[in-house]
Amino acid sequence: MPSFEYKAIDKTGQPARGGLEAINEVDLELRLRRMGLDLITCKQVDRQTSSLASGGRITRQDLVNFCFDMEQMARSGIPIIDGLRDMRDTIDSPRFREVLTIMTEDMDAGNVLSQCMASHPDAFDRVFVSLIRAGEQSGQLPEVFKNLADTIRWQDELISQTRRLLMYPALTLVVVLAVMAALLIFLVPQIAQLFKSMAMDLPIQTRVLLVLSGFARDFWLPILLLPTIAVIALMVTVRRSSKAAYLWDYTKLRLPVVGPIIQKIILSRFTNVFGLMYRSGITVLDAIRISEEVVGNRVVADGLNRAVQQIGAGEGMTETFNNLGLFPPLVIRMLRVGETTGGLDTALANVTYFYNRDVKDSVDKGMKMLGPALTIILGGLIAFVIWAVLGPVYDILGKLKF
Repeated sequence: MPSFEYKAIDKTGQPARGGLEAINEVDLELRLRRMGLDLITCKQVDRQTSSLASGGRITRQDLVNFCFDMEQMARSGIPIIDGLRDMRDTIDSPRFREVLTIMTEDMDAGNVLSQCMASHPDAFDRVFVSLIRAGEQSGQLPEVFKNLADTIRWQDELISQTRRLLMYPALTLVVVLAVMAALLIFLVPQIAQLFKSMAMDLPIQTRVLLVLSGFARDFWLPILLLPTIAVIALMVTVRRSSKAAYLWDYTKLRLPVVGPIIQKIILSRFTNVFGLMYRSGITVLDAIRISEEVVGNRVVADGLNRAVQQIGAGEGMTETFNNLGLFPPLVIRMLRVGETTGGLDTALANVTYFYNRDVKDSVDKGMKMLGPALTIILGGLIAFVIWAVLGPVYDILGKLKF
């Protein structure tokens, strides 16, 4: 369906801009009228441009509010299509308003909610749509919306924890490099002139420092450009080559300190989504297949794909997960008990709680370890510079006669 970028006015005369999909200009005008807008001008654009014009991507907070509102309406017995109309008229996000408008029209045409959502993968991913479909089939749509809202909030917390873990050492490293660059490029050359004028023999550490200073001063531009070029080349290679992407994901899991925490975050995301789908009535095999898309790591996704094949061949879920080598023994034991007693949903909830707590503790410990470690590194580098500079200075002062 073509996309249009439009200019319109609302009932109060205020201007409104955005993007909307429509069959033609007449259909666009009708859709805008249902949204309470009167069309002024429009032009057809490609889908990407339309998405940007209509307010960009839909945020997690938009989805949380949507799930909360849908849960309340489903529990109150309000028809879903009426609820979509009400949210369409009150929602702030232009892009989400466009999606809800199209969904309302699709439901008027006879589609169910999950079918309408499946037409908008940029707003509702496969996990979201599968859970809604399971809720429609089981009659537990309010519970599904509540669980989805909780899960999206939890995902935000995970993202926040991951950023905390990675941003602090990255910023500290930038500070360390900036301090060293300032010392090598500005301070050391001035002191080097003093040493040359004295024509004295310099200790080995001072000669090393002068060589590093000269290199940094003469080749500062390549030093700045090469890491940037290397990062861009790595990103392009990872996007274009599946083997490179797989190797990069493997490397991230093997990084010291950070790697084990990243693995716990990935497994925490998997167990949370897997447990949510299982409780909603989705089969184990389908839940694992869909969960492959949310782990965000090809190595783990490949392991889950092997698990699907082994479970499909008749092996037990617990033994299969144990063979993957991704889960610690405590998690395997909890899953085995749940599978044996028929309380797998409870076991999955316990596993999710275990990983949530473990991730939080690991992030806190990692932050406590990285802070002193980076401080020691910075202090050591500055101490080396001071040692290399002050050593000859003291020799000069010792030779002076007063």
